[in-house]
Amino acid sequence: MQRTLLIMFDALGSRLRASLQRLGGKGRISEADLEAGLAEIRGALLDADVALPVTTQLVDAMRTRAVGDGIVGGLGAGDRLVSVVHGALTEALGGSGRELDLRERPASILLLGLQGAGKTTTAAKLALRLQREGRRPLLVAADPRRPAAAEQLALLGEAVGIPVHREPIGTPVAEIGRRALESARRLGRDLLIIDSSGRTTLDDELMQELRDLREAVQPRERILVLDAATGQQALAVAEGFKRAADPTGLILAKLDGDARGGAALSIAGGAGIPVLFIGTGERPEALERFHPDRIAGRILEMGDLATLAEIVRDAGGDVTAAPAVRLNAKGRPPEMSFTDLLDQLRQISSMGPIGQVMKMIPGMGGAAQQAEEAVAGGELKRAEAIILSMTPIERNEPALLTIPRRRRIAEGAGRSIEEVNRLVKRLEEIRLLMRRAGGMDPARLAAGGAGLPGKHSGGYIRPKEDRKAKKARRKGGRR
Repeated sequence: MQRTLLIMFDALGSRLRASLQRLGGKGRISEADLEAGLAEIRGALLDADVALPVTTQLVDAMRTRAVGDGIVGGLGAGDRLVSVVHGALTEALGGSGRELDLRERPASILLLGLQGAGKTTTAAKLALRLQREGRRPLLVAADPRRPAAAEQLALLGEAVGIPVHREPIGTPVAEIGRRALESARRLGRDLLIIDSSGRTTLDDELMQELRDLREAVQPRERILVLDAATGQQALAVAEGFKRAADPTGLILAKLDGDARGGAALSIAGGAGIPVLFIGTGERPEALERFHPDRIAGRILEMGDLATLAEIVRDAGGDVTAAPAVRLNAKGRPPEMSFTDLLDQLRQISSMGPIGQVMKMIPGMGGAAQQAEEAVAGGELKRAEAIILSMTPIERNEPALLTIPRRRRIAEGAGRSIEEVNRLVKRLEEIRLLMRRAGGMDPARLAAGGAGLPGKHSGGYIRPKEDRKAKKARRKGGRR
């Protein structure tokens, strides 16, 4: 599932959050304040390669929502303004999203796109993904002129274990489509994924081929594949294909490059073509579902617990798992041990870059860079080495770690006793927080840096909820 925070949106998200933070810091937001903030948002969208008409439309939608919600002149406007921007971004990115319509047997998906957009590679990725979801796809090479395109698809199909239907060069595309349908029925395949012709530009010949294929195959899904780095030209390309083939969805390919994310907003918001998937790398598995509401939340650092849960499952974890149920020496309920901490740190590291994982946790986005620096500095590996130098009994009973034992552990791990002491202290802090929070997810606390023997504020990054609670308690105590 999704394993990427969409680096393409990082710069846009940073500028949007900075603008919202400045507005949120005001007791009341005036009309002039709102317009100044919207001007900053407009600049951020344009810098992210969002097309000008879409930028104007999006900013207007934010203004209308803000005025309608009574934000101008009202109290508590900061949080409500974040909700306004989140709603506008979600709608511009495609709203609630949708599933593929593959009701027919065999169903068919026609892939559209310019030459070099990554269409053939995407065809194989999509076939592999849908095969893992229980479908039996057949890849179809439908470029009647370029032998290299059919050869590439054949190699990719062989790599992912999916058959490829191809015809001799020069076969009309309508005939390719009809024979592919017959082949699918004969082979017991319930899905055709058709890799259509590519051109460097949208010419009349290509448009006619697409119309012929649509008439012959009647695909319910016509998906445009677009290079994410297309930038400001994305909307023009999408509108050209919309006139010829009326795409039902979009796949953004090559997001592992340095694209700035404007293509997603430009096409979804401008051409009305929803983004369905994103390509995030060269691996056959690097095709992820695109959830507009989740992406909007991650842009604004509101978290994305749904995707985080999917990542945990993909990593072989259990999103409902708690520390192993065992009683301590005094027969009390279990508390987090070094064994649990080691399991959590290993699970976090298997999910991908820790900074990206932390940004999916509401309230933890600000600590993401700090945690990434800690991991880059080898602190997670040092923590693991220290824990592995303990005996199984010591890992489960931290109270046994006397000074002589800590010296032995430090020597065995090749670390200083000060690092061992810091790690022990951090486990105590996690256990204390879990008692206060009634069993807060230890993965969240470990991800926050509490398990790392580093230098960042004593190594502990306090969650925002805990800071607020502590401030409220102090305020109540002064009354």
